[in-house]
Amino acid sequence: MVPDNRESDESVTGTHEQALLTAAEAFAGPFYAEPGRAYHTGVHVRALLDALAGRGVWTPALALAAWGHDLIYDPRASDNEVRSADVFGDWLAAQGAPADLQAEVRALTLATRHTVPVTTRAEALFVDADLSVLGAAPEAFDAYDRAIRVEYAHVPGDAYRAGRAAVPRGFLNREWLYLTPEFAGLEPQARINLARALARLS
Repeated sequence: MVPDNRESDESVTGTHEQALLTAAEAFAGPFYAEPGRAYHTGVHVRALLDALAGRGVWTPALALAAWGHDLIYDPRASDNEVRSADVFGDWLAAQGAPADLQAEVRALTLATRHTVPVTTRAEALFVDADLSVLGAAPEAFDAYDRAIRVEYAHVPGDAYRAGRAAVPRGFLNREWLYLTPEFAGLEPQARINLARALARLS
């Protein structure tokens, strides 16, 4: 678990807050509609937002990060989150967003690399929401799994199976998939889904 740090979103409130969120959706929309995307689309962003709102933990900073975290998605690249953070950060700065909000949204975006431990409760919630699809109902998880394969259509079958198997195996090797109480209930189904995915790839 992570410390219960407070999200620093107090500086974006009321009308300005809503205007910024509306503008973020309009700015991000074309990125998520790019050809070749099958999972990393606007549907994924809205599912992430719904996962946060449904658990009563939605904040403006988390919502902005949701729209910004997958702006850049190139399955051949390994720096998508950094590039997304850069592009969205430049946009936030151009909108006059407060510096603390810009910094938090960047940190949230980089947390979705899933490579280093999170340091705040907001990051933990965002990472959990991003991974909530792993604990979805089997049919929804399988649709996600197929969509990822579409995004990696350029990779031959054997190479894809070998490389992709490392993903469910890595998650299954974790002591906990979810870091917050709000998402902990997804853990059992996520492990079932990941084990099925790994079996399919073997």
